[in-house]
Amino acid sequence: MRHKQRYLFPLLLLCLSGSLYGQSWSGIVDPTRAINWSSAGVVGGIPSRSTICSSLTSSATYTQINSAIAACPSGQVVFLAAGTYNLSGGIVMAKGVTLRGAGADQTFLVFTGNNSCGGLFADVCFMGENTYYGSPWVAPGGTQAASWSGGYSAGTTQITLTSVGSSGLSVGQYIYLDQANSSADNGNFFICDNTTAPCSLEGVAPGRAVGGVDRNEIQIVKITAISGSTYTITPGLYAQNWASSFSPGAWWPAVQFQNAGIENLSMDHTNSTGETSGVAFFNAFNCWVKGVRSISANRNHVWLFQAAHNQVQDSYFFGTKNSASQSYGTESFISSDNLVVNNIFQQVTAPVMMGPSQGSVFAYNFSIHDIYTVATWLQQAVAIGHDAGAMYNLFEGNNGSGYWGDVFHGTSGLNTVFRNRAVGWESGKTQVTVPIQLESYNRYDNIIGNVLGQFGYHTTYQTSKGVNASASIYDLGAGNVEGTVTIQSDSLVATTIMRWGNYDVVSAAARFVNSEVPSGIGPYANPVPASSALPPSFYLSTKPSWWPSAKAWPPIGPDVTGGNIANLGGFAYTTPAQDCFANVMAGPADGTGSVLAFNPNNCYTPQSGPAPPTNLTVIVK
Repeated sequence: MRHKQRYLFPLLLLCLSGSLYGQSWSGIVDPTRAINWSSAGVVGGIPSRSTICSSLTSSATYTQINSAIAACPSGQVVFLAAGTYNLSGGIVMAKGVTLRGAGADQTFLVFTGNNSCGGLFADVCFMGENTYYGSPWVAPGGTQAASWSGGYSAGTTQITLTSVGSSGLSVGQYIYLDQANSSADNGNFFICDNTTAPCSLEGVAPGRAVGGVDRNEIQIVKITAISGSTYTITPGLYAQNWASSFSPGAWWPAVQFQNAGIENLSMDHTNSTGETSGVAFFNAFNCWVKGVRSISANRNHVWLFQAAHNQVQDSYFFGTKNSASQSYGTESFISSDNLVVNNIFQQVTAPVMMGPSQGSVFAYNFSIHDIYTVATWLQQAVAIGHDAGAMYNLFEGNNGSGYWGDVFHGTSGLNTVFRNRAVGWESGKTQVTVPIQLESYNRYDNIIGNVLGQFGYHTTYQTSKGVNASASIYDLGAGNVEGTVTIQSDSLVATTIMRWGNYDVVSAAARFVNSEVPSGIGPYANPVPASSALPPSFYLSTKPSWWPSAKAWPPIGPDVTGGNIANLGGFAYTTPAQDCFANVMAGPADGTGSVLAFNPNNCYTPQSGPAPPTNLTVIVK
């Protein structure tokens, strides 16, 4: 996981966006360091579809299922009755269609083959046009590319595009905005993935390469109006550093996939030959995975590959084929504004893996026993920056082993970790046992209201030892070495990080320490908050409808009292996903053992989605 190779495939009116002002984090986090996360996930929420276009039994082949999906009108459901479906090929989703089972404990899809899915080789494929960042038609001058010649200020919703490729652009279309990487450290926030500056051990972060310069800072936006060369977009620009000096540009897939989902079924990928991904979203938008169980995927259970406003919710992910490098739960790979919420990850090496991504939210997930083949090495559950360009993402309310940002594929930062429980420990692990570990060039991150460490184990508050770190709450700014490339240590990681209201077992107190707020730096300075009050959430305006009524919300933070996790000062409760695993699924306390039965309707009330249909006439097409 820490040592992996990335293999890739062949000025105008300025509008100040609500993403900068009036958010729940206002007065705590400076507007240059956070965005409006409230619109992450499927726009308008996952739809509750009730019209069944076709119902199939377990005798159906993958070809019959795909035919039913292809023939289903938009807005309707293909229903798979209870039973085991032995599938020698992959499922190919159609725009606007829901594939729904009778429950993750009743409808079982067992794959021995997959679909090419534009080169992602997925057992379930959501794919628009097979256009990726290496395609010649998205290069400057290509049919699906444009020059971005004006409108770069953070928050703006109007940009100027010129030299628009012959495929054209239309209202409602999603486009990818990017700009050239920095060639070297500029002394503050920068995006870079080269190995000669060096700012990366291995380079090759995903994104276009133009004139030999990689472009890993990428935001996906939707066009809402066009007037000449002026394009109105939503959301507004997140980053502060868009600039003409970095030759900004735009590119897009001509065919885009939207509004489809899979629900209430189990997928077993164990014997899927040649499979890379369990479920792949490729140039897909406003799609979802909900209420599913996924077993033993290869590279990842869910690949958000060039994807925006997708949602992964109320699901259970167990194991990976290799438990080593490239063994992920959800992987973000050029993505924006996705939502991964209320999921369980058991024996998944890296439950959350962040490549270039902006504006996404990962919330209230539970992970346990993140198996990694390096025997003594704790693999923290959430990689907040693994490739260049992971920025302005929110990690809230999760319960797991910890958070890490490395420098293997370049620089990231400006991410927010809020109200999480991070233990930084696992039985038998003695190396990298750190709840928060940020290597060089992971600058300007916000660590707020978290509960950190294992009582009786962690003895040090902060260090900078990298791979040799252990038993420390924070490991900040360590460099790294791989082959002939050496990344030096970076003191700016520690001086630019925003820490406020975190409880840790070494301090045995919630720390509201003015010196841990980077108020004197520039740019991205953060004034010291006027109070210690924190909102329940940085992206939700109220308790979510699926949250059990008797359950404390927020469950974690310095203002929580009476928490049910021992030796943490009462500041942390278990989350619904953790309760589901321990109390309903009867999961082992250490996360070992075999895959478990799962149905979210047994765990979360009120239900977070429609119940499976009943009294159906079952036919096979």
